[in-house]
Amino acid sequence: MKYIEIHGQTVAMAEFLPAQASSNPPWILIHGAGHDHGVWTELAQGLSAAGDHLIAPDLPGHGHSAGAPIADIAGMAAWVLALAEALGHAQLRLCGHSMGSLVALAAAGMAPERVRQLALVGTALPMRVSPLLLDLAQNDPDQAYALINKYSFAPAEVLGESRRQALQAANLQRMQQQGGATLASDLSACNTWQDGLSAAAQVRCPTVVISGELDQMTPVDAVISLLDTLEKACGDTRMLVLAGSSHSIMQEVPEALLEALREPS
Repeated sequence: MKYIEIHGQTVAMAEFLPAQASSNPPWILIHGAGHDHGVWTELAQGLSAAGDHLIAPDLPGHGHSAGAPIADIAGMAAWVLALAEALGHAQLRLCGHSMGSLVALAAAGMAPERVRQLALVGTALPMRVSPLLLDLAQNDPDQAYALINKYSFAPAEVLGESRRQALQAANLQRMQQQGGATLASDLSACNTWQDGLSAAAQVRCPTVVISGELDQMTPVDAVISLLDTLEKACGDTRMLVLAGSSHSIMQEVPEALLEALREPS
């Protein structure tokens, strides 16, 4: 782990360096609601071995980063841009999962001249969260974790029962480590963000939208308006639907996701 200070608070991140220096800007990997940098480890190791530089931070109030969770998507996006600046990266590539995809999109809209490539994984616009889940996260987090785990992974017939159980156990532990208050804040931020299409209209870099074929949380058809807006904004937009995956794409099909990010736009 690496530690720096942003706005006077300690930020923890994992950094993955390629064997040989690359002229490409680093990927900043942005985790989703109730998660931390650990969701990216397998993917980041693979991309690093393939020659990319990757930075996977814990957002404030998550993992080993200090402070309270940032309560809104725009605030998280500004924080990510500040992180890149503090690390000395004027140019960057952004990849976000679920809530992190909204943060990445917002950051690319705020600073289109800085973002050279954008990957939105398990995304939806708008990213509505059910009132039941919002209430459970606030008042009965154990039930919220169980509900999220139920829909985060492909069925056992696809993943295999033992693998699905292992993925769910790891995901439960990660959510418990962040705590119910952090999850509630994150879910509320997703549910209330209304600026997705206006952010997409400002994007000027190659963009890939990656969905899981079996995703019930952010289904494939939830990105139609986003894709249309991105195509009009920058033209260099593609969508990939990964077979055998639900919402937790990085854990379920890391090899397919790695290939998707390595493909030229």
